Amino acid sequence: MFFISDWYILPAVFLLDFLLGDPLWLPHPVRWMGKGIAHFELLFRDKIPSPRWSGLFFALFLVSMTWLFSILLLAMARSLDPLFGKLVEILLIYYAVAAFSLKNSAMDVYLALKNNGLEAAKEKVSRIVGRDVESLDREGVVRATVETVGENLVDGVISPLFWAAVGGAPLAMTYRMINTLDSMVGYKNEKYRDFGMASARIDDLANWIPARLSVPVIALAAFFAKLPWKQAFETGFAEGKNHASPNSGYPEAAFAGALGVRLGGYSYYGRVLVEKPWIGQAFGAVVDDDVKRACRLLLIASLMAIFMAMGIAHAMSMV
Repeated sequence: MFFISDWYILPAVFLLDFLLGDPLWLPHPVRWMGKGIAHFELLFRDKIPSPRWSGLFFALFLVSMTWLFSILLLAMARSLDPLFGKLVEILLIYYAVAAFSLKNSAMDVYLALKNNGLEAAKEKVSRIVGRDVESLDREGVVRATVETVGENLVDGVISPLFWAAVGGAPLAMTYRMINTLDSMVGYKNEKYRDFGMASARIDDLANWIPARLSVPVIALAAFFAKLPWKQAFETGFAEGKNHASPNSGYPEAAFAGALGVRLGGYSYYGRVLVEKPWIGQAFGAVVDDDVKRACRLLLIASLMAIFMAMGIAHAMSMV
C-alpha cells in the first residue's frame, strides 16, 4: 500500500498548482486518459455485445490499469533515487488536483461578463458546464459558474486529496481516471445510458465520502472568509440531498449557504428541459460579484482540504 511519504508533499502540490495551474504547454495525464478512454471504448464495444457488460469491463480495466501503472511508475522512480521518487509523487498528485485552473476558468467568465458582455461570457461558461448556454441570461451565466465552482471543488480538489491521503499518489491518479471516465461516458443519453452506467456508479462511490466532507471544509473556509459559516454548514446538510446527483448537491448547497444565494432551478441539456430543485431557496438571486466570492471561497476551502488530507494521511500512516 502506498501512503504519502512526507508531510510536505501535499503543501508542495498546492504550491505547484498555485504556480502552474493547468497550462496547455505542459503534458497532462488527464489528456492521455481521455485518448485512452476513446480508444478502449471502441475496443470493448466491439468485443462485448452487451453495452452494460462491455461498459463494466471497460471501466474496471481502465481504473485498474491506471492504479497499476501509477504504482509501477512511483516504485521505479523511488528505486532510482528517493528524491526523484518524491518529485514524481508530487507531480502525480498535482496532476490530479485542479483548484487554480478551476478558479481561473470561473474568473474568465466573470471578466468576460464585465468587459465583453453576455455573449462572450456564454462562450467562456460553455467550456466549464455541461448545460446548454444559448438561452442563459446574465443571472443564468453567473449561477452556472458558481454552481460549477462549488461542485468541482469536490471533483477537482477534495476527492483527489482524500484518495491521495488514503492510498498515496497511485490512488489519486486512479480517482482522476474514475472522474474522467464519468465526464466522458457517464451520461444518461441513448449512447451512454447502458455503457456508461458502471463508470457513473464508480464515480458516485468514489465521491460519496469526499462530497460529505466538503460541507465542514466549506463551512471552515467560510469562517476564515468572514462569511456565514453556520449557514453554510446547515444548508449543506439540509439541502445537499436536493440534487439529482447523490454527491454534487452537498458542496453546491454549502456554497449557497456561505454566499447567501439561490442555486439550481431548471436548465437545458441537449435542448431538453431538466427541472432541478432550488438549493438555498430561502436566499436571493446571484449577482456578478458572486463569482469572485465563490472563487475566493474555493481557494480557502482548497487550503483547508490540504490540511484535512494531511491529517488523514497521518492517521493512515499510524494504522
